[in-house]
Amino acid sequence: MSETHTDASGTRTSGQDQAIRLARLRGASFGVVVMLIVQFILGMIYNLYGTAPTSTKSIGLFSSPDLALHVILGILLFLAAVAQLVRAIGTRHKLSMWLSALGLLSILGAGFAGLGFTGSGAAGASLGMSLAFAVALACYAILVFALPSSASRASTTSTTLCSSPRSPRLGPRGIVGT
Repeated sequence: MSETHTDASGTRTSGQDQAIRLARLRGASFGVVVMLIVQFILGMIYNLYGTAPTSTKSIGLFSSPDLALHVILGILLFLAAVAQLVRAIGTRHKLSMWLSALGLLSILGAGFAGLGFTGSGAAGASLGMSLAFAVALACYAILVFALPSSASRASTTSTTLCSSPRSPRLGPRGIVGT
């Protein structure tokens, strides 16, 4: 397929270049999914074995090793989500841009809810953290399944995902393999 695309700098790129970018974006999405799962595990460890804050006594963000790892990984998740959004914008792939933006906002929401929880121990802040985590995980997991896994497979479907009529390789919702 010899279709060309225009990237953010106005340079024309081939369909193969776009396919490579989408495959890399899928790999980055998988990395964020793994980070989110590790973040969830660290949060559960602290929830089970750490000291819970109360309305009269807050806890420090680095008051225990597992909470410190949870905070550090949260910062790294934020940076990875920003990088993911920048990559998605570079590909001009609408589904990737929207889900990466929503994933980033969810990670930010979980972070602010976590800060609120460490300060007050409010159940609502804990719920906010878990719901924001779930939304972020869903966003990046959808990208893992929706984006092509290799450039050779992507070269035939990169321009059809969410932008063109259905092709024989795409399912009824325009997602590869459904």
